[in-house]
Amino acid sequence: MKQQTAQGRWEQFTQRPLLALAVAFAVAYAVPIVDHSAGHSLTEVCTAVEWVVWGAFATDYVVRLGLARRRKEFVRTHWLDLCAVVLPILQPLRLLRMVSTLILVGRRARMASQIQLTTYVVGSVVGLLMFGSLAVLSVERESPDGNIRTLGDALWWSFTTMTTVGYGDHAPTTGLGRMIAVGLMLSGIALLGVVTANIATWFIARFEKDDVEERRQTEAIEALTEEVRALRAEVAALREPSGTP
Repeated sequence: MKQQTAQGRWEQFTQRPLLALAVAFAVAYAVPIVDHSAGHSLTEVCTAVEWVVWGAFATDYVVRLGLARRRKEFVRTHWLDLCAVVLPILQPLRLLRMVSTLILVGRRARMASQIQLTTYVVGSVVGLLMFGSLAVLSVERESPDGNIRTLGDALWWSFTTMTTVGYGDHAPTTGLGRMIAVGLMLSGIALLGVVTANIATWFIARFEKDDVEERRQTEAIEALTEEVRALRAEVAALREPSGTP
């Protein structure tokens, strides 16, 4: 129990700092892509910030593993966190660091009970649109046959891809760009399912609440009816001895 309490305190203590680091990662990832003419020194600084943020999340995983009472169970139930930590080591690509950081931020955000589902969905949509646009722009801008050249084109493509509209005016031509497109499609479908399920749950809860109120009113009416019948029976019984019609 003491170790679990220490793990809970650690997770609560690192919640906001890790989210702040995630914002720093987003800025560091976006700057070299948006400002294509950025100098070598600025690019190196942004790359260092990305690795520092990833290192912070990796350290957080190691600390939580050390504080866990059942470490095997922790690894089994947090296997996605482990994959996100190991993935950039196996292949040090900026895109993989972005994916792993998004996974770790999402896992830690879901632990916060104060974050409501609507806020989580809105944040996921904005994050996927932003990172999807930046990722596809970084791999498609230099493609000879590519037609996604500006950030506006990338944002438009990400929005149409996530909503599964797919106008076809902009499309990735590289293999990595198409992999990003598949990820955005699946993420868009998943988020749409979450939103639909949330709305359906709200309606069901509302109908159930109305049904409960209706049942309570019916029971109250039936109880009053029984009381009126009992009172009539008592009045009738009192009137019979006196002969009152």
